[in-house]
Amino acid sequence: MIDDTDKRHLLRCIDLAQEALDAGDEPFGSMLVAADGRVLFEDRNRVSGGDHTRHPEFAIARWAAENLPEAQRRGAVVYTSGEHCPMCSAAHAWVGLGRIVYAASAAQFTRWRAELGATPGRVRPLAIQDVIDDITVDGPVEAFAERVKALHVASYRRSTGQQ
Repeated sequence: MIDDTDKRHLLRCIDLAQEALDAGDEPFGSMLVAADGRVLFEDRNRVSGGDHTRHPEFAIARWAAENLPEAQRRGAVVYTSGEHCPMCSAAHAWVGLGRIVYAASAAQFTRWRAELGATPGRVRPLAIQDVIDDITVDGPVEAFAERVKALHVASYRRSTGQQ
């Protein structure tokens, strides 16, 4: 169940996705929130330099592994503008993070890319639950779909020179 606190955090993730787009990266943003509501870490996509593992969800997993004891990791929530890719889902599971809340789903991204005529990505767009067992996942949030889609359309058009 997604509440107003979740929506507020997702809006911040969408702002981070906008920052990523403005910096020339793919528009994804994520944050890690402690069980007590404190924002512990946030990041945006940083793949434009050529390292396509520099997803914010992966950065969160690394940060959590280095900075939080296991019990705190289990109680933390990862918020993200887009559903984790399989790499990030696996990192999330291996580190032992808790609930995931996302604004837009992998299925939505796949549909949006197809509408644009984009070629499929190199990694299959699996749902988080297809990668991780025993995890609470909430999303997508339809109220944010058009805003997230607009970021990805802008990113695709920039990458194909259709500004």
